[in-house]
Amino acid sequence: MSDAPARAAQPETVRLRDGSRLRIRAIRPDDKAAIAEGFARMSPASRYRRFFAPLSELSADDLRYLTEVDHHDHEALIGFDRETGDPVGVARYIRGVEPTEAEVAVTVVDDWQGRGAATALLEHLVRCAREAGIEHFVAVVLPDNLDALELFRHLAPDGSTERRTTSGLVEFLMEVPETPRPGELPPESTLARALRGAAHSALEINPWRLIRRRIK
Repeated sequence: MSDAPARAAQPETVRLRDGSRLRIRAIRPDDKAAIAEGFARMSPASRYRRFFAPLSELSADDLRYLTEVDHHDHEALIGFDRETGDPVGVARYIRGVEPTEAEVAVTVVDDWQGRGAATALLEHLVRCAREAGIEHFVAVVLPDNLDALELFRHLAPDGSTERRTTSGLVEFLMEVPETPRPGELPPESTLARALRGAAHSALEINPWRLIRRRIK
Protein backbone atom coordinates (compact mmCIF):
# COMPACT_ATOMS: atom_id res chain seq x y z
CA MET A 1 0.00 0.00 0.00
CA SER A 2 1.34 3.47 -0.89
CA ASP A 3 2.33 5.83 1.89
CA ALA A 4 1.30 8.90 -0.16
CA PRO A 5 -1.91 9.59 1.84
CA ALA A 6 0.12 9.45 5.06
CA ARG A 7 2.51 12.05 3.63
CA ALA A 8 -0.42 14.29 2.65
CA ALA A 9 -1.76 14.08 6.23
CA GLN A 10 1.43 15.27 7.94
CA PRO A 11 0.64 17.56 10.92
CA GLU A 12 0.15 21.17 9.93
CA THR A 13 -1.02 24.33 11.67
CA VAL A 14 -3.28 26.67 9.68
CA ARG A 15 -4.56 30.14 10.57
CA LEU A 16 -8.30 30.60 10.09
CA ARG A 17 -9.98 33.77 8.91
CA ASP A 18 -10.73 34.94 12.46
CA GLY A 19 -7.06 34.60 13.41
CA SER A 20 -7.41 31.38 15.41
CA ARG A 21 -5.00 28.55 14.68
CA LEU A 22 -6.00 24.98 13.92
CA ARG A 23 -3.61 22.04 14.23
CA ILE A 24 -4.57 19.32 11.72
CA ARG A 25 -3.17 15.79 11.65
CA ALA A 26 -4.17 12.23 10.83
CA ILE A 27 -6.40 10.66 13.45
CA ARG A 28 -4.89 8.02 15.77
CA PRO A 29 -6.29 5.23 17.95
CA ASP A 30 -5.46 7.26 21.06
CA ASP A 31 -7.84 10.03 19.91
CA LYS A 32 -10.92 8.26 21.29
CA ALA A 33 -11.17 10.63 24.26
CA ALA A 34 -10.87 13.64 21.95
CA ILE A 35 -13.66 12.33 19.71
CA ALA A 36 -15.89 11.69 22.72
CA GLU A 37 -15.13 15.17 24.07
CA GLY A 38 -15.94 16.83 20.77
CA PHE A 39 -19.19 14.88 20.49
CA ALA A 40 -20.19 16.00 24.01
CA ARG A 41 -19.70 19.65 22.96
CA MET A 42 -22.21 19.33 20.10
CA SER A 43 -25.83 20.32 20.63
CA PRO A 44 -28.56 17.68 20.09
CA ALA A 45 -29.57 19.47 16.88
CA SER A 46 -26.00 19.43 15.55
CA ARG A 47 -25.67 15.74 16.38
CA TYR A 48 -28.86 14.90 14.51
CA ARG A 49 -27.93 16.94 11.43
CA ARG A 50 -24.50 15.36 11.24
CA PHE A 51 -25.23 11.77 12.26
CA PHE A 52 -28.78 11.45 10.83
CA ALA A 53 -29.89 10.04 14.19
CA PRO A 54 -30.66 11.36 17.71
CA LEU A 55 -27.49 9.98 19.27
CA SER A 56 -26.79 10.76 22.94
CA GLU A 57 -23.37 9.13 23.12
CA LEU A 58 -20.83 7.19 21.08
CA SER A 59 -20.29 3.55 21.98
CA ALA A 60 -16.91 1.88 22.37
CA ASP A 61 -17.42 0.27 18.94
CA ASP A 62 -18.24 3.68 17.43
CA LEU A 63 -15.07 5.22 18.86
CA ARG A 64 -12.97 2.28 17.73
CA TYR A 65 -14.27 2.54 14.18
CA LEU A 66 -13.86 6.32 14.08
CA THR A 67 -10.23 6.30 15.27
CA GLU A 68 -8.70 3.00 14.16
CA VAL A 69 -8.56 3.68 10.41
CA ASP A 70 -6.25 2.39 7.67
CA HIS A 71 -5.57 5.88 6.18
CA HIS A 72 -6.24 4.55 2.68
CA ASP A 73 -9.78 3.21 2.27
CA HIS A 74 -10.80 5.07 5.42
CA GLU A 75 -9.02 8.35 6.10
CA ALA A 76 -9.76 10.72 8.96
CA LEU A 77 -8.14 14.02 9.89
CA ILE A 78 -8.67 15.70 13.25
CA GLY A 79 -8.23 19.36 14.11
CA PHE A 80 -7.29 20.83 17.49
CA ASP A 81 -7.29 24.38 18.83
CA ARG A 82 -3.59 25.25 18.65
CA GLU A 83 -3.82 27.36 21.82
CA THR A 84 -5.84 25.09 24.13
CA GLY A 85 -5.46 21.64 22.59
CA ASP A 86 -9.25 21.17 22.55
CA PRO A 87 -10.67 19.04 19.71
CA VAL A 88 -12.40 21.13 17.05
CA GLY A 89 -13.51 18.84 14.24
CA VAL A 90 -12.95 15.85 12.00
CA ALA A 91 -13.04 15.32 8.25
CA ARG A 92 -13.07 11.81 6.83
CA TYR A 93 -13.71 9.80 3.73
CA ILE A 94 -14.73 6.16 3.42
CA ARG A 95 -14.07 4.46 0.11
CA GLY A 96 -17.10 2.74 -1.36
CA VAL A 97 -17.60 -0.21 -3.70
CA GLU A 98 -16.28 1.88 -6.56
CA PRO A 99 -12.57 2.35 -5.74
CA THR A 100 -12.53 5.94 -7.03
CA GLU A 101 -15.52 7.05 -4.92
CA ALA A 102 -15.70 7.80 -1.20
CA GLU A 103 -18.39 9.13 1.12
CA VAL A 104 -17.24 12.32 2.82
CA ALA A 105 -17.96 13.70 6.30
CA VAL A 106 -17.08 16.98 7.97
CA THR A 107 -18.02 17.55 11.62
CA VAL A 108 -17.10 20.64 13.66
CA VAL A 109 -18.10 21.43 17.25
CA ASP A 110 -20.72 24.14 17.60
CA ASP A 111 -18.53 26.97 18.89
CA TRP A 112 -16.11 26.62 15.96
CA GLN A 113 -18.70 26.54 13.19
CA GLY A 114 -18.63 29.40 10.71
CA ARG A 115 -14.95 30.16 11.36
CA GLY A 116 -13.42 28.23 8.48
CA ALA A 117 -12.46 25.07 10.37
CA ALA A 118 -14.54 22.79 8.15
CA THR A 119 -13.00 24.32 5.03
CA ALA A 120 -9.46 23.84 6.34
CA LEU A 121 -10.13 20.22 7.29
CA LEU A 122 -11.74 19.42 3.95
CA GLU A 123 -8.92 21.04 2.00
CA HIS A 124 -6.43 18.76 3.72
CA LEU A 125 -8.70 15.76 3.15
CA VAL A 126 -8.81 16.52 -0.58
CA ARG A 127 -5.02 16.22 -0.75
CA CYS A 128 -5.17 12.81 0.94
CA ALA A 129 -8.04 11.63 -1.25
CA ARG A 130 -6.34 12.58 -4.50
CA GLU A 131 -3.14 10.80 -3.52
CA ALA A 132 -5.19 7.70 -2.57
CA GLY A 133 -6.86 7.61 -6.00
CA ILE A 134 -10.22 9.07 -4.93
CA GLU A 135 -11.80 11.03 -7.80
CA HIS A 136 -15.28 11.69 -6.43
CA PHE A 137 -16.76 12.41 -3.00
CA VAL A 138 -20.33 11.33 -2.24
CA ALA A 139 -22.44 13.72 -0.15
CA VAL A 140 -25.49 12.19 1.54
CA VAL A 141 -28.59 14.35 2.07
CA LEU A 142 -31.79 13.48 3.92
CA PRO A 143 -34.70 13.41 1.42
CA ASP A 144 -36.84 15.75 3.55
CA ASN A 145 -34.08 18.38 3.69
CA LEU A 146 -35.60 20.32 0.79
CA ASP A 147 -33.43 23.39 1.37
CA ALA A 148 -30.29 21.28 1.06
CA LEU A 149 -31.51 19.57 -2.09
CA GLU A 150 -32.49 22.86 -3.74
CA LEU A 151 -29.21 24.49 -2.73
CA PHE A 152 -27.08 21.65 -4.01
CA ARG A 153 -28.90 21.49 -7.34
CA HIS A 154 -28.41 25.21 -7.72
CA LEU A 155 -24.75 25.28 -6.70
CA ALA A 156 -23.65 22.19 -8.57
CA PRO A 157 -25.61 21.80 -11.81
CA ASP A 158 -22.46 20.64 -13.62
CA GLY A 159 -19.82 18.15 -12.59
CA SER A 160 -22.11 16.31 -10.20
CA THR A 161 -24.52 13.39 -10.32
CA GLU A 162 -27.64 12.93 -8.20
CA ARG A 163 -28.87 9.48 -7.25
CA ARG A 164 -31.15 7.88 -4.65
CA THR A 165 -30.20 4.96 -2.40
CA THR A 166 -32.41 1.95 -1.69
CA SER A 167 -33.07 3.44 1.77
CA GLY A 168 -34.36 6.67 0.21
CA LEU A 169 -31.40 8.95 0.95
CA VAL A 170 -30.20 11.29 -1.78
CA GLU A 171 -26.55 11.14 -2.84
CA PHE A 172 -24.65 13.77 -4.79
CA LEU A 173 -21.47 12.71 -6.54
CA MET A 174 -18.88 15.52 -6.56
CA GLU A 175 -15.58 15.57 -8.37
CA VAL A 176 -12.57 15.88 -6.07
CA PRO A 177 -10.61 18.81 -7.54
CA GLU A 178 -6.94 18.94 -8.25
CA THR A 179 -5.64 21.50 -5.78
CA PRO A 180 -3.34 24.11 -7.37
CA ARG A 181 -1.40 24.52 -4.12
CA PRO A 182 -1.36 22.45 -0.89
CA GLY A 183 -4.35 23.32 1.26
CA GLU A 184 -6.29 25.35 -1.31
CA LEU A 185 -9.54 24.34 -2.99
CA PRO A 186 -10.39 25.97 -6.32
CA PRO A 187 -13.07 28.47 -5.20
CA GLU A 188 -15.50 27.60 -7.99
CA SER A 189 -15.14 23.82 -7.73
CA THR A 190 -18.32 21.90 -6.97
CA LEU A 191 -16.82 20.73 -3.68
CA ALA A 192 -15.93 24.26 -2.57
CA ARG A 193 -19.40 25.56 -3.41
CA ALA A 194 -21.05 22.65 -1.60
CA LEU A 195 -18.89 23.32 1.44
CA ARG A 196 -19.96 26.95 1.49
CA GLY A 197 -23.55 25.71 1.61
CA ALA A 198 -22.67 23.33 4.43
CA ALA A 199 -21.07 26.19 6.37
CA HIS A 200 -24.46 27.91 6.39
CA SER A 201 -26.14 24.72 7.74
CA ALA A 202 -28.02 24.24 4.47
CA LEU A 203 -26.16 21.10 3.44
CA GLU A 204 -25.09 18.32 5.77
CA ILE A 205 -22.50 15.88 4.49
CA ASN A 206 -21.93 12.78 6.54
CA PRO A 207 -21.80 9.02 5.89
CA TRP A 208 -22.93 8.07 9.39
CA ARG A 209 -25.53 5.66 8.05
CA LEU A 210 -22.64 3.86 6.30
CA ILE A 211 -20.50 3.94 9.45
CA ARG A 212 -23.30 2.51 11.59
CA ARG A 213 -23.92 -0.27 9.07
CA ARG A 214 -20.24 -1.26 9.05
CA ILE A 215 -19.98 -1.22 12.84
CA LYS A 216 -22.92 -3.58 13.12
